[in-house]
Amino acid sequence: MISRIDLRGDALPEGPALRDLLPRAEFDVQAALEKVRPICEDVHHRGDAALIEYAERFDGVRLDQVRVPAAALTRALEELDPAVRAALEESIRRARTVHREQRRSTHTTQVVPGGSVTEKWVPVDRVGLYAPGGRSVYPSSVVMNVVPAQEAGVESIALASPAQAEFHGLPHPTILAACALLGVDEVYAAGGATAVAMFAYGTESCAPANMVTGPGNIWVAAAKRYFTGRIGIDAEAGPTEIAVLADDTADPVHVASDLISQAEHDPLAAAVLVTDSVELADAVEKELEPQVAATRHVDDRIVPALSGRQSAIVLVDGVDEGLRVVDAYGAEHLEIQTADATAVADRVRNAGAIFIGPWAPVSLGDYAAGSNHVLPTGGCACHSSGLSVQSFLRGIHIVDYTKDALAEVAHHVVTLAEAEDLPAHGAAIKARFGWKVPESK
Repeated sequence: MISRIDLRGDALPEGPALRDLLPRAEFDVQAALEKVRPICEDVHHRGDAALIEYAERFDGVRLDQVRVPAAALTRALEELDPAVRAALEESIRRARTVHREQRRSTHTTQVVPGGSVTEKWVPVDRVGLYAPGGRSVYPSSVVMNVVPAQEAGVESIALASPAQAEFHGLPHPTILAACALLGVDEVYAAGGATAVAMFAYGTESCAPANMVTGPGNIWVAAAKRYFTGRIGIDAEAGPTEIAVLADDTADPVHVASDLISQAEHDPLAAAVLVTDSVELADAVEKELEPQVAATRHVDDRIVPALSGRQSAIVLVDGVDEGLRVVDAYGAEHLEIQTADATAVADRVRNAGAIFIGPWAPVSLGDYAAGSNHVLPTGGCACHSSGLSVQSFLRGIHIVDYTKDALAEVAHHVVTLAEAEDLPAHGAAIKARFGWKVPESK
């Protein structure tokens, strides 16, 4: 069901050479970009009419309007299963607890007497958030996007999720209920690239946004790439990934269940076990069979994901080598199930989120750890972070110098301006002192 890659015996290569040995899903955003380009431009030119047409083409439902009526949000919350409501409320509470601590405060540095630089943090004015609605429903993604935006102080928050024929053209009612719980009343029945285009350009019913965040399929990723520069984005999210670094202390039942938990997202989902224990590898392989057979989404998601080129058991000589492998891989989700897992986790440099030991599975992070589950994929954890309050803030430097403070450094500014052959830069300093730069004291 799952392949093996044996990296034992020989010295591991460095950098890209090691990454090339590791499994990864094919995810050609550039090819998808050419297909979403005309869709995005059609939304630009025809607005809501284009959104309605694409909902009928892609989602099989004819919409009367794109914006979800307030009454539908209220009804969805009223009809929500009480157990699901309680779980969502606890997820929101924990996410707020964590994300509230991420707020940045204004800080002033006194560089010299009379000269200071203040950094203040300002939220973006308006964000468009996306909650997928394809193979599964993701109210958890509503929580993970809305909470950090609210804690950052974003004043205008809109959310889009695909229209569902089963629910008369509305997004899934659990999505709507999550929005109502969070106080988000601007919700649109729009999916994929059309939703991103709606937020980027604006339409008759939806004002344009400064930023779009949220996970999605390859069409969402391609649309984000298309609009990069016009709007801010969080990331071009690819298929979900789990990597488990484990030794012979790990429980194969736990490891197998965690691999399966990510495989059930999508046939392109990646499940990777990195271990120095052949016995554990054998036991996990043996354990996969009955666990897969006992769950749902077997033939359309789990088996294709586990048997695909993106998933594997990677054998290494030891935990040190395993650390090099998982750092090269840069997983969205990384579990450490080894002896002294906390110390091992402390050595990891590249991961979207790290889960330590047997009692912190990825599923906990997906819903109720308090952490954010919108994370970098495709190895992007080597340079990018998951969604946070910081994602919605902009740092602005405020420079405040007196005449004396400027005079003290004026000759350095002029010197550097002339070294760069930008004499007008220097002249802007000289003009303030009667065209004669003061001598340094």
